[in-house]
Amino acid sequence: QVQLVESGGGLVQAGGSLRLSCAASGRTFTTYGMGWFRQAPGKEREFVAAISWSEGSTYYANSVKGRFTISKDNANNRVYLQMNSLKPEDTAVYYCAATSSPRFYGSVVRSGLRYNYWGQGTQVTVSS
Repeated sequence: QVQLVESGGGLVQAGGSLRLSCAASGRTFTTYGMGWFRQAPGKEREFVAAISWSEGSTYYANSVKGRFTISKDNANNRVYLQMNSLKPEDTAVYYCAATSSPRFYGSVVRSGLRYNYWGQGTQVTVSS
């Protein structure tokens, strides 16, 4: 099992920045990749960004490309999401996820079905 705990959410004005952190514990050696998803009220969960644990390949949703950056700290089993130029439409609960599946590349990383571990989520609210 892998446990994930997110932190860093909060309230920020449009144009501002936040940095989310996800701490992984447990059987982290089984992790092949990690991702961030978000869910706004009344909307479906959507992919935000992902990173492969070994190679560090990164993937982004078009809506956040150029504004958000995903990174990792293998030594401390942490993944970060640096969010810049935030917009009101970025308001959502952000979830960290991890997968033990070695098939972590291309389009499959954008599907929530690929991930078998999830955090509890952290609220991000961007005011206009």
